[in-house]
Amino acid sequence: MASIFVVGKSGQLPSAWRRALRFPWSPHRLVGSGESIDEALSQIKQLQPEIVLLDAQHQNGQGLVACRTLSCDGGVVPPTVIAISDNLDQDEREAFLRAGASGYLLKSINSDSLSIALRGFAEMRAEGDDTIEIGPISEPPIEKDLEHEDWSKVSRREALTWLAVGSAIAAVPTAGLIKPALALADDEEQAPIELVPLPPPIEGESDVLRMQREVQVAMKKPLDQRRWVMVIDTRKCFGCSACTIGCKSENHLPPGVVYRPVIQEELGTYPNVARRFLPRPCMQCDRPPCVPVCPVGATWKREDGIIEIDYNQCIGCRYCIAACPYSARTFDFGEFYTADVGSGLEEYEKLPSNEYSQSWDRVDGGSPVGNARKCHFCIHRLNVGQLPTCVTTCIGFATFFGDANDPKSLVSEMIVSNNAIRLKEELGTKPKVYYLV
Repeated sequence: MASIFVVGKSGQLPSAWRRALRFPWSPHRLVGSGESIDEALSQIKQLQPEIVLLDAQHQNGQGLVACRTLSCDGGVVPPTVIAISDNLDQDEREAFLRAGASGYLLKSINSDSLSIALRGFAEMRAEGDDTIEIGPISEPPIEKDLEHEDWSKVSRREALTWLAVGSAIAAVPTAGLIKPALALADDEEQAPIELVPLPPPIEGESDVLRMQREVQVAMKKPLDQRRWVMVIDTRKCFGCSACTIGCKSENHLPPGVVYRPVIQEELGTYPNVARRFLPRPCMQCDRPPCVPVCPVGATWKREDGIIEIDYNQCIGCRYCIAACPYSARTFDFGEFYTADVGSGLEEYEKLPSNEYSQSWDRVDGGSPVGNARKCHFCIHRLNVGQLPTCVTTCIGFATFFGDANDPKSLVSEMIVSNNAIRLKEELGTKPKVYYLV
């Protein structure tokens, strides 16, 4: 956990930053702030924070002076100083680096990107890499191929001193930590490269096509303007488990890892008996109990409501599994179906899974082996305008999905019906999976 101190008016930080730095489950801890450099220095020497966020316009343009002072006289171990600003031109960027700053952040980046950047700076400091070699200012890798092999040769120092152009900043720890990422502004988002083409709409078309069109409309909106909801009609579900199998195949899930089991219940007394089926994905709670218990901040709620897991950050403590009242999380023990059969693993078990916009190869024993895993509404499919696999594989057409912020969407019509319920509502978790009974 990185301790953070703000030099300048902390109230001028973006509200999303302040919330992110004060969350009890955040990997970063805001330990204090000071407006004058003398006041700040006194507190910094006492608190010894790892990172200082310095307002570049501090005290009417005295940010450079403050940066030099902090870098030279910031305590026994000088903190990593990061200049923050609404905007900095080329000369100002070079000046702050020469004054001892390890880089800078634009206030327009979102809180998730802030988390990635701060983690990278903390890791740089932890490795003793607290001096910056000043050279030609590199262009940020906006046009670079993020999968290119040259990334393996980029040092953390080089990555973290790349400067922003416009409203983006590169903050890229090297291999084995976090996959290279671009931090975007609050009003921006990594848009889908290309949405899956759909046929022209026709009268009386299926609900699946209607929902896919609604997903593509939603994907054109900013992230925080979507609210994904799933509706499951238990009257139509007949327990075929096609959704479970489709999810297994789509996400290449190993033994013991199930994102969408179908729970069966027998009702009545013989000979008057019936059976009820209840598919149970992750509830994507608005108040997720799994998030605050994570000791390393490896799981969080996105602005569109989906709960994510950072496999590289997860330490496998399984606190989140114990905290989930829906038993929606499982653990990856690194097992394979065909490990002890014939000549070894079948080719299908060697396929990487595409989760959270990354590709994960379990064969080498790395993440997500040893991590908690769960349903994520098939984010990789949503990003190209497709429905989650469980929706399209449902033989009984019992599963529905869409944006509840769109009043014209199919799910918006369904969740207000008098037979719509949510599981364990008394716990106050506010799940976003509804059941029609």
